[in-house]
Amino acid sequence: MNIKTVAVKIPEDCNVIIGQSHFIKTVEDLHEVMIASSTQVKFGLAFCEASGDCLVRHSGNNEYLQLVARKNALEVGCGHSFIILLKNAYPMNFLNTIRQVPEVCTIYCATANPVEVIVAETEQGRGIIGVIDGFSPKGVESSEDVVERKDFLRQIGYKL
Repeated sequence: MNIKTVAVKIPEDCNVIIGQSHFIKTVEDLHEVMIASSTQVKFGLAFCEASGDCLVRHSGNNEYLQLVARKNALEVGCGHSFIILLKNAYPMNFLNTIRQVPEVCTIYCATANPVEVIVAETEQGRGIIGVIDGFSPKGVESSEDVVERKDFLRQIGYKL
């Protein structure tokens, strides 16, 4: 078995959701989740089919984000994995609904941080072991940092 990391390309001002699913229907269901959850979101999604034709299936409402999602999916190359790139919205607005999609098994990450996917490869194919999301901690927040965090969440409307 070979293990490697694949850096995911995330366009500026975008977020990414990476997960695993189990059926070709994933493409349509995830598209519907994105459209139904936000009228402003721009997105592209790609799904690596793990049997049959083994194609990268794709959809979205933004051609550029679809292109980047397809390229990322090909680079990661893990069966039944999916990548959603989104702009003008945050992943937290979609995650609960994505988890409710019957064929979704796992969500590895949802972030705007740099992401590396840890991939294991055998003679059969590739699988995602996990992800590296962002950077390592540099310390522990101070009482001033706590105040800043709480103020920020209220400024952007996520807490009252």
